[in-house]
Amino acid sequence: MPQAGLDLLVVGLDRFTTAMSDDLDTVARGGAAFHAVRGEYGSGKTFFSRWLAESAKRRGMATSEIQISETETPLHKLETVYRRLTERLATAAHRPSALRSIVNSWFYTLEEQVLDADEINPDDQAALGEAVDALLEKRLADVARTTPAFAAALRGYRHAVDSGDTTTAEALIAWLGGQRSVAASARRAAGVRGDLDHFAALGFLQGLLTVLRDCGHPGLLLVLDETETLQRVRGDVREKGLNALRQLLDEIDAGRFPGLFLVMTGTPAFFDGRQGVQRLPPLAQRLATDFTTDARFDSPRAVQLRLPGFDLPSLGELGRRVRNLYADGARNPERVRSLVDDSYVDTLARALAGELGGQVGVAPRIFLRKLVADVLDRVDDFDDFDPRQYYTLTLSSGDLSEVERNASRAEDVDLDLP
Repeated sequence: MPQAGLDLLVVGLDRFTTAMSDDLDTVARGGAAFHAVRGEYGSGKTFFSRWLAESAKRRGMATSEIQISETETPLHKLETVYRRLTERLATAAHRPSALRSIVNSWFYTLEEQVLDADEINPDDQAALGEAVDALLEKRLADVARTTPAFAAALRGYRHAVDSGDTTTAEALIAWLGGQRSVAASARRAAGVRGDLDHFAALGFLQGLLTVLRDCGHPGLLLVLDETETLQRVRGDVREKGLNALRQLLDEIDAGRFPGLFLVMTGTPAFFDGRQGVQRLPPLAQRLATDFTTDARFDSPRAVQLRLPGFDLPSLGELGRRVRNLYADGARNPERVRSLVDDSYVDTLARALAGELGGQVGVAPRIFLRKLVADVLDRVDDFDDFDPRQYYTLTLSSGDLSEVERNASRAEDVDLDLP
């Protein structure tokens, strides 16, 4: 999936545009928002979350996308979730991890605010440092009441940077990011102990939101992707993960995280099945959404958002958008538009979906790959290449993911397109 420009490829999400824009505006004003995005494989859950992330970045917000997994990021260990959050933290100007850049920008903002008050001589570094420390404590007063180590580590980091102690500074920024095994000497220098634990993780998240807001990023879009993996873990671990999610939702509802937009994705089986959300009734009640009506009338403001996935018309529309984007940068744009016209794109979409057992939802990835690499590139490169005459759609097991192979009628398929 492309890392940028998803708004150029978005198909079928128009119904969500206004509601998501309103939610982002609410978050930017200091509120909070939450949605659970449900859909089967290939319905576009990851695309939806990254499309939303692009919108958030255009508003100046920070984003972070985390894949929940039993081994790498278990949901019940919030300290690990926080660590992954900071590792994948990004802004429009900074790729992951943007934590250090954000912290540095925050201290610069604090210094500017102190100097703007015109009460400190800019040449008096000691007085400036004391004033910045005092402002730091004021900004993080709410966080310090429950998680004083966050403010202490920030203060220690600034002192290490000012004194040229890069080793300690690097260690403390890592500790602020939830990294383990930070040198004891660095922690002592900042007056903090041990590693981040489950109970302090939410306090660190609260502190991070404060830092983001103060340095010009009005909020954070946090995506917890693939939460359905909870269904495959041991029963007691699953219940801990579900309870951690319930706790996080309750904290958001209580107003603890101003500026947080939390999005989680999962399959319908996770939200409705006995091995998922329904296993914890309090969480099921918080996520309850009526899907008994026609999907056309789903509310885009509901706590759960249902992605219906691709059908043949939307797959064809996606293909035409990609064809047009390709033609705009092609050496032979008119040739591309003429030989790969709307009719051919629709024919290719129908043929590929047919070879995947009619499961259009699993087709977009392989469809775009075939369209661009096998058809558009050849049309642009070879003057005598006519895809209707010379191209044969071929699907091999190496082209397909496990889900796509299961949908396919055969391991290797050859199909002549008209």
